[in-house]
Amino acid sequence: MKKEKDDLVRTRAFLAQKIAFNGLLGIEMLRSHSDGVTLRCKVKKELLNSHGALHGGVTASLADVAVGVAIQHRFRGKRSISTVELKVSYFRPVTSGALLARARLLRVGSTLCVGRVDLTDTQGNAVGTAIVTYIFLDARGGDRQSTRLTTER
Repeated sequence: MKKEKDDLVRTRAFLAQKIAFNGLLGIEMLRSHSDGVTLRCKVKKELLNSHGALHGGVTASLADVAVGVAIQHRFRGKRSISTVELKVSYFRPVTSGALLARARLLRVGSTLCVGRVDLTDTQGNAVGTAIVTYIFLDARGGDRQSTRLTTER
């Protein structure tokens, strides 16, 4: 029980401190699950599009962060990761309350991890779904290779 609580505290600290962008959006971790996490982003006027709904980029960012945080939570922050693919299907706009993202890790391989995110509003309405793929940068010497590819361009 104490280990789970320590893991949750560590994951919340990672979310709040490691990536300032998460703070700009106001992303909060609500809970952890055996297969992932649930995050929340409260709707505020700075995050709305010209039609008065939460901007799609905010929704995509929340989905991306949810899977990243789920991975960090599972590996206790010990794996270096990066998004390689993100697909979001939007069902309905969110205009008030908050957007919730329930991330589930579907497949954790040696190099890639795929997660699914169910997006809902505060009334429990499905507002979208996402599939997010991350790469483990430390897999098969990935950190060194990524650096080499970047400098060779």
